[in-house]
Amino acid sequence: MMVHKQTIGFIGTGVMGKSMALHLLKSGYPLHIFTRTKEKANELIEAGAKWEESVTTLAKKADVIITMIGTPFDVEQVYFAKNGILEHAKAGTYIVDMTTSKPSLATEIYKRAKEKGLHALDAPVSGGDIGARNAKLAIMVGGEQADFDHVYPIFQVMGENIKLQGDAGAGQHTKVVNQVAIAPAMIGLCEALIYAKKAGLNPEKVLASISTGAAGSWSLSNYAPRMIQGDFAPGFAIKHYIKDMKIAIESAQEMNLPTPGLSLALKMYEELVDAGESESGIHALLKYYEQ
Repeated sequence: MMVHKQTIGFIGTGVMGKSMALHLLKSGYPLHIFTRTKEKANELIEAGAKWEESVTTLAKKADVIITMIGTPFDVEQVYFAKNGILEHAKAGTYIVDMTTSKPSLATEIYKRAKEKGLHALDAPVSGGDIGARNAKLAIMVGGEQADFDHVYPIFQVMGENIKLQGDAGAGQHTKVVNQVAIAPAMIGLCEALIYAKKAGLNPEKVLASISTGAAGSWSLSNYAPRMIQGDFAPGFAIKHYIKDMKIAIESAQEMNLPTPGLSLALKMYEELVDAGESESGIHALLKYYEQ
């Protein structure tokens, strides 16, 4: 017997959103999309997605609405504006924000959605362009267990490490933890590679030796080879990471938590932006040392 698949509305089809949306299409979900620049959605339209002229029209047609957009400000506009999701989604719709955003904003979306008979989850992701392309994203979720269970099959199409972390906002708090962990680690990775180079070692051989020990990590395995090759194309652009670091610092300050490692990394990345590297991947931090 053929199982009816819910209609999904997907807002935001950038580097990661496009791959995530393509997986949903290939899995047989009817997909309606909206993004500010229609041309960027051409590949999805050709694959069978239906283009919507506005958030309003998309919201009215979807059973599940997924957002993967830019900043907390963008999230506020898409959810809270008069032409936004909360005003126009049908009662009973599941709304899932996969943008990396503020935990406090996720909690606010949940409260206002509840008042309108909507089911809200915050579900930021980790894994970058590679994880999105290979459907191996880590998905960190905040919200109610029943809502998580309902959307879980959709999450499975896009990722493989999928966990409900707690109530609304818990997904975003978990993503903050992820971003806090990356920043000092990236500094260490850059300094390790620079050291290897200065010592006259073969960086590939060094990586082969240290990747299976205590120094091994996802960043070491995925970013270090690109750094050695001088490939700084973005899986995750510096300009987006700076946004995430600022969210992390703001959230930490709300809990009176000092984050000196994160603050140092933010300062270094901001200097790279001043040097014209905002569109480069976060592994371009190596250039900070080579300037």
